[in-house]
Amino acid sequence: MIGHHRVDGPPEAPPLLLINSLGADLSMWEPQMPALSRRFRVIRYDTRGHGRSAVPPGRYSLADLGGDALDLLDHLGAARAHVCGLSLGGMTAMWLAAYAPERVGRLVLCCTSALLGPPSSWAERAATVRARGTGAVADTVVARWVTPEFAALCPDETRRLRDMIAATPAAGYAGSCAAIEEMDLRADLPRIAAPTLVLAGADDPATPPAHGGAIATAVPGARLAVLDRAAHLATYERPAEATRLILEALDG
Repeated sequence: MIGHHRVDGPPEAPPLLLINSLGADLSMWEPQMPALSRRFRVIRYDTRGHGRSAVPPGRYSLADLGGDALDLLDHLGAARAHVCGLSLGGMTAMWLAAYAPERVGRLVLCCTSALLGPPSSWAERAATVRARGTGAVADTVVARWVTPEFAALCPDETRRLRDMIAATPAAGYAGSCAAIEEMDLRADLPRIAAPTLVLAGADDPATPPAHGGAIATAVPGARLAVLDRAAHLATYERPAEATRLILEALDG
């Protein structure tokens, strides 16, 4: 399916696909846009079940999410693109690099994991949001997205992130939880041929740096960079540093 999307930057520039975290819409990349859109044709989209995209019923899989990304690239005439994803977006990006390698140029994997268990925790979270809505988990999730220091210094930004999570349709959030519940990409990582940067937040409680380290060890030639004073949404909390690392990785 082709979801809600936005394209910024010079039409002739190399395409760059940005893929969102669980519970986020395409606005999560706003801190990166001034720099990235000067150099790339930046393609952002709301994952199925999120933001302004459609909300298919039932459980989603990584193959569903990866297929949506490929449909969007086809729709926009992008035969090949650099790909940068965070959390669930990073999982989708790994799937793309492993199963559609001809479509992926360079790869940036932010605050993500190839196996994020236990599966029961994702089933329980899906059940919670189906029963009580995403507002029921928004405070817990945003506390993992940013450090306490960021929350204290930037209360308005933290509240905006919390409201973005709470606005995510319950069925879409729960469907995406199923994709993480069933995910195990560990055996696929050695097949990834795209030049890869793995970016981790030093204070990320959701996908600690060890998760990024495991990916960087398994993907041939990948390197790991860890951002200090950053939690799960490291690109938002440390935008200047994250954007610099992303640009360096995409420039090779």
